[in-house]
Amino acid sequence: MKITKHPLFYFIGITIYLFLKFKWLYVFKHLFRNPKTRKVNPKYHQNVYKNSNKTLVSIVKGDNIYSMLKEGIELIGGLDKIDIKGKSVLIKPNIVNRYPSPANTNPYVIKAIIKLLQEYGASKILVGDMSAIYALPTKKNAIKSGVWEVIRDEDIQFVSFEDRGWVEVDIPEGRFIKKAIVSEVLYEVDKIINVPVIKTHGYATYTISLKNFIGAVHAKQRPYFIAPDYWEEIVAELNAAYTPHLNIIDGTRIIIKGGPTKGKIAEPNLIIVTGDRIAADIVGLSIIKAFGEWERISNKDVWAQRQIKRAIELRLGVSSPSKLKIVSKCQCADKSEFEELIQRIHQYSNVS
Repeated sequence: MKITKHPLFYFIGITIYLFLKFKWLYVFKHLFRNPKTRKVNPKYHQNVYKNSNKTLVSIVKGDNIYSMLKEGIELIGGLDKIDIKGKSVLIKPNIVNRYPSPANTNPYVIKAIIKLLQEYGASKILVGDMSAIYALPTKKNAIKSGVWEVIRDEDIQFVSFEDRGWVEVDIPEGRFIKKAIVSEVLYEVDKIINVPVIKTHGYATYTISLKNFIGAVHAKQRPYFIAPDYWEEIVAELNAAYTPHLNIIDGTRIIIKGGPTKGKIAEPNLIIVTGDRIAADIVGLSIIKAFGEWERISNKDVWAQRQIKRAIELRLGVSSPSKLKIVSKCQCADKSEFEELIQRIHQYSNVS
């Protein structure tokens, strides 16, 4: 194995980087010290967004994010299906670093979700994540990326997972991970809404719904510290530690080549909504493939991607195209471009 593919290479490299940046606290707190944890049982629940035993995914294009979001949720059955009223809800965006959308989740997508949750009577709303280790602290990145600005005037609690405790969850079917260490916040709230961006990724091929969960995992369990050659499989296995109630995918601005921070950007102006992480990734992958810029996706069946294959083995969601149904709506006057994209999504996802 090449030295650049060895976990020790990443550990030493990130440690040196943090020391040079005078971030000694993060070196000792997250890399050298074992976290205190309490054991919890994973909270599994079924995807309620189905029709005739088919998993539903909605795709909406438009210019008004709130309107797109609301319609996207209604197309698959409405927010009432996950019983938000009187419940605490965690919004888990992608805040990997300090850069604006699409490196991170579009702040206005987060703002629209907050507005909708308030309208449906959520008792408490939290927005939380943990950035890449080299980019910590998360709050600083939330401020610089624009996320902080859209929540500061609301009664919203921002949570930097690195400043909170951790819980331990058994993953009995894991090949690379047998115990996941994840943020305790996931087990303190009633509902979780996963809000990733659609991006290509230099190491993990792509990052959408499954990969977004890595921001809730302790630093010591980031894939490059475990087995860098198996990023995709580790991403899927860590997802066995939790189940989001809803996935709202930010497709307003996406990275179609390079990533996850910088790369070629497209602006399809989409919101994708589903209760199923695998379905979310299949549709997101099909959108990236439609642009034809990233060979690791455009030259491969989306169902054959390693994150997808391992997630299916772990029964984390939909297992085949026959179990998936895509519903779509364009709120724009000119629908031709959208209709062409939807045709390609159906083609690449093999969904009839």
